[in-house]
Amino acid sequence: MPLPAGVYRADHVGSFLRPKAILAAREKLDANDISLEELRKLEDEHITTVVEKQIENGLQSITDGEFRRAFFHIDFLQHVEGVERQGSLASTNVTSHGMTPPRVVVVGKLEHPKPIQVDDFKFVEGHVSTTKASEGIKHTITTKVCIPSPTMVHFRGGRDSISTEAYPTLEPFFEDLVKVYQAEIADLYEAGCRFVQLDDTNLAYLCDEGMRSEAATRHGEDPQKLTKQYAALINAAISKRPEDMVIGIHLCRGNFRSQWFAEGGYEPVAEVLFKELDVDVYFLEFDDERSGDFSPLRHLPESKTVVLGVMSSKKAELDDKAAMVRRLNEAAKFCPRGLDQLCLSHQCGFSSTMEGNDLSEEEQWAKVRLEVEIAKEVWGSDLSA
Repeated sequence: MPLPAGVYRADHVGSFLRPKAILAAREKLDANDISLEELRKLEDEHITTVVEKQIENGLQSITDGEFRRAFFHIDFLQHVEGVERQGSLASTNVTSHGMTPPRVVVVGKLEHPKPIQVDDFKFVEGHVSTTKASEGIKHTITTKVCIPSPTMVHFRGGRDSISTEAYPTLEPFFEDLVKVYQAEIADLYEAGCRFVQLDDTNLAYLCDEGMRSEAATRHGEDPQKLTKQYAALINAAISKRPEDMVIGIHLCRGNFRSQWFAEGGYEPVAEVLFKELDVDVYFLEFDDERSGDFSPLRHLPESKTVVLGVMSSKKAELDDKAAMVRRLNEAAKFCPRGLDQLCLSHQCGFSSTMEGNDLSEEEQWAKVRLEVEIAKEVWGSDLSA
């Protein structure tokens, strides 16, 4: 059975370390020393470079590195009408750097007045096409768009973060949220996008006993019921996608400056995740013991693929090649079709927020090259097969 279109044996979650020039420009923007247009022009220059770097280092799934974002989710959600960022969340999971996650609130009716990611997609897609033509590249290359999962508007704030004036009850809120995502996915498809990845920390947080307890208190219901509710929400959001659009989902337990926020194996959510969620491919964090063992993969249907994040973007040193091959083979024992259902990646991106993880750009690309090398050793030179 072939891999879903746009999925590769050596894959990645999407973000890369931000160039210092972009970080400096964002500071200037905050100080009103430059305009948004000037920032975007600079981002264009560096996105052109990171697209070329991905191709040069062997990747075939290409993103903009999330260079236009400060956070993996906020910069997208703020473009949804009715959503605002207000302060930070009260959290028991404060990082050692003193950062608490930003708070997303719903202040009015949710609407999708215009496309959010289409221009960004077109920019990357255009440069990918130009690079392929100029360098005579024959193998497939896919432009991937990463957007936050719709659960990101609800989980961390719950009812208290949603205007009771706009939504006296939550059913219309979820209906409108679904419509926003359906519209964005339709716009992306019309623009030529065929691969969308939903980034979801919340299904992974529901693997953490402490966060499950907090969720039960915050939402006033059983976390298992909430897991099913989120699967239904995501399914509705992607339900109108055309047959040739592939949908992936990435689960993450936190990734801020090499620090994590949650821990716990996938068992509490595994059956819902694999059997009820209507996505094509899962990008799953498995870089250390925080993610548990591979046994939850026994619920994986034969028709689905897992990009196994056994490599780590959190540390500068290279992963041990033999250990990575061994872990891939261990995971394969639980999959109905074995290694054929698996691909390789790092557990998360290298820069889920603009601050980035604790490694250099060259260390980042060395890790990518090693990943490609391992994938070719395990599956052969054709990374799309």
